[in-house]
Amino acid sequence: MNTFAQPQSILRRSLHLEVVQSLRELILTGEFEPRSRVNEVALCERFGISRTPLREAIKLLAAEGLLELRPNRGARVAALSEVEVAEILQVIGPLEAAGAELACGRITEGELAAIETAHLDMVDAWKAKDYDRYFARNRQIHDAIMAASGNGALQSVYRSLSGRVQRARFSAHKTDEQWARAIDDHNLMIILLRRRDATALAQLMRDHIKSKRIIISAAYSAPDAAKRGSGRLRGAAPS
Repeated sequence: MNTFAQPQSILRRSLHLEVVQSLRELILTGEFEPRSRVNEVALCERFGISRTPLREAIKLLAAEGLLELRPNRGARVAALSEVEVAEILQVIGPLEAAGAELACGRITEGELAAIETAHLDMVDAWKAKDYDRYFARNRQIHDAIMAASGNGALQSVYRSLSGRVQRARFSAHKTDEQWARAIDDHNLMIILLRRRDATALAQLMRDHIKSKRIIISAAYSAPDAAKRGSGRLRGAAPS
């Protein structure tokens, strides 16, 4: 009896994590709009699962701040105000700076090569105006630098907060000059990582995030922003 219990438990856990990741991507890439209701029946059909793993995933994403649980009304996609987005970005900047500083002392050649490959693909995506690919590679680069820090506690806090504002980063619009600055920042990130210049890279990460606060907050699709006419703009924000 115990022989079969363990594989079944592992299978359930694997399915749960897969559903969490799939649902998270639907939110972060913008397929699910802020304040839209989570249709459990439709998602179960889409993923080919029962409601149990879906509801477990919904609870976890609610704990991350990506979903809101409403009594007797199910879940909906969370929407942050401009102030909340700005406050989270104020925390993310120092977190990325700390992660970058640690990464300079711990990153392997393999990790650095993977980041450089993602960076080149991101630049190609920017030139082709393929914003979905740009955004995916951008996230990959920032996450990889944090992973290279080797600090699990730092990564956990970063993932929780970063996930909550990924939608805002994706929704914002940039001028050509701002796009160019974002690319320049990422070029410099690679150079400083190669040099293992922890101090300079940490400062760059702080400045990189700080430069995004006003524009991202203004473009985010929260009601207070919409009332002032900013609304949600098309395109992806470099970050």
